[in-house]
Amino acid sequence: MLKLEKALIAQGDFAMRADFTLEAGRKYAVIGPSGAGKSTLLSAMCGFVPLAEGRMVWRGQDITDTAPDARDMTMLFQDNNLFPHLTVMQNVGLGLRPDLRLTVAQKQQVAQALARVELAAYEQSKPANLSGGQQSRVALARVLVQARPVVLLDEPFAALGPALRNEMLDLVQDLVAQTGAALVMVTHAPDDVHRIADEVIFVESGRAHAPRPAADLMENPPPELRAYLG
Repeated sequence: MLKLEKALIAQGDFAMRADFTLEAGRKYAVIGPSGAGKSTLLSAMCGFVPLAEGRMVWRGQDITDTAPDARDMTMLFQDNNLFPHLTVMQNVGLGLRPDLRLTVAQKQQVAQALARVELAAYEQSKPANLSGGQQSRVALARVLVQARPVVLLDEPFAALGPALRNEMLDLVQDLVAQTGAALVMVTHAPDDVHRIADEVIFVESGRAHAPRPAADLMENPPPELRAYLG
């Protein structure tokens, strides 16, 4: 489905190679030491960081030079990227139209997305009036209305407590199951891998390794992963 072919991702003195394929409907955890390039890998996949070498192929089409907004992907960042001056409905509506000139049908899409994340009663609230978990749900609703076949998560729930974090992971898992999207999630927590991932992409020493089955990799880690996990 999505292929990184002999890709070199470079920023300043940092360089990382990746050569792997992601399949529809699979959930991938991206793990590795701090500074190894996990977030950079997602940024390259989304088009925010250009490839220095190699190419990216989506459903047989070369998208190496395709602009981020023209790729069939959506990305949820660590800080949820909500605009404080906009209402919950407007923040979600940005996923459909940056100018917020929504049609009646698009407004219904936003309302349905908010209902699915249990925020229907908060359409006119501002982010500052929401809890951390509610803000994460708003960001998820924006991902939901875009209905892209690849969803990238860059540790969006890192600041949440364990119970709320697990609740959000389960919600993400349910949403991607409904749409059949591929999910790629950066995490530092082995518990997240056990909870949600089908496969693991281990990033270390300048390489994003090809995905391996999560259960096998976590139970029988290679030396480098064992050292990371402690």
